Amino acid sequence: MRRILSVLFACCMVVTLASAPAFAADVYVYCVNGKIEVDTRTPDQMKSARGSEPKTLGMFSSNLDADKLAKQHGGVGATCR
Repeated sequence: MRRILSVLFACCMVVTLASAPAFAADVYVYCVNGKIEVDTRTPDQMKSARGSEPKTLGMFSSNLDADKLAKQHGGVGATCR
């Protein structure tokens, strides 16, 4: 009986974990202090860290997409236009 319960519990855990959404951190592209930045900090956190209001250019669920937008604006560290 214990073995059956253990197997049943293991199957339930597999189904639960498989159906749970993967953790996706938001990745932002900012214009802060005249430069393009890609960061996972929220706009409020960026304002606190940088001391000025960041201009949010985009928000993505992956770094690849955020980097693409940053490259369209000259790349990370480029002057904001």
